[in-house]
Amino acid sequence: MTDTAIEARGLTKRHGRRRALHDCSFRLPVGRICAVVGPNGAGKSTLLALAAGLDRPTEGALTVLGTSPAQARARVAYVAQDKPLHPRLTIADTLRLGAELNPGRWDMAVAERVVGGADLDPGARVRTLSGGQRTRVALALALGKRAELLLLDEPMADLDPLARHQLMGTLMAEAAEHGTTVVMSSHIVGELADSCDHLLLVSGGRIRLGGGIDDLVAAHALVTGARPAADLTPHTVIESRATGRGVTALIRPEGPPDDGWEVEEPSLEELLLAHLRSPDAPVLLTPSTTAPSRAGVNA
Repeated sequence: MTDTAIEARGLTKRHGRRRALHDCSFRLPVGRICAVVGPNGAGKSTLLALAAGLDRPTEGALTVLGTSPAQARARVAYVAQDKPLHPRLTIADTLRLGAELNPGRWDMAVAERVVGGADLDPGARVRTLSGGQRTRVALALALGKRAELLLLDEPMADLDPLARHQLMGTLMAEAAEHGTTVVMSSHIVGELADSCDHLLLVSGGRIRLGGGIDDLVAAHALVTGARPAADLTPHTVIESRATGRGVTALIRPEGPPDDGWEVEEPSLEELLLAHLRSPDAPVLLTPSTTAPSRAGVNA
């Protein structure tokens, strides 16, 4: 048994001359529901594919459930953005294939429950399904596997709001019941704030923020005042901008701000947007997310 779901040390992945990930080091404890966020092309999909064992790092090391991604594959379920399913198989055939490929782990009841939530015809062929219906089948395969780690790359992008809410509820209930670790990339910040308890912000191929969402939010403050941003020294200013009330800034406070500043707790969306607009802001990893240095690590 291990208390670490994913650990990266000096993780780097290059595609030709382009670096999709660069010198990433972090640790994700087991049992977390982790949101992986960042702009398009930031490296989110690359990180999930590496954890799924579908690609290998150029440099550094990545362990999954205490072993290599390839050795952990039977204990991991992965849903890619394009939801690759065999187009000629029916839904029922697809679920039976899931059972045959995962002997001893497969839970047909939960897989059929996910598919049945949309009243899909088990005899319908995958090629006839809409994008949202394909997503249901792909998630049914992932949940039916009873994996210890679920890796989901933009899993709800094709779903309407009601279906997204229903499937997210099913996913969270299954994860809570079985202690499953979930790593999910998404652009829907409200969905993340309601469902996830851990965050990895990826930007420019690097991990910019990592840790429990409550801890990361608590480490920042949103301040407003009719004063120049220079007056916020010695606090770490992530972003400051002029507003109708003077200056509004997101900071990492070093003690209480001086009188004259109104202080609020930022929302998760405000926190993420400020860091994305400020790529030179200092990295912050909470203690539970800090991984060992890359010294002595090889691919």
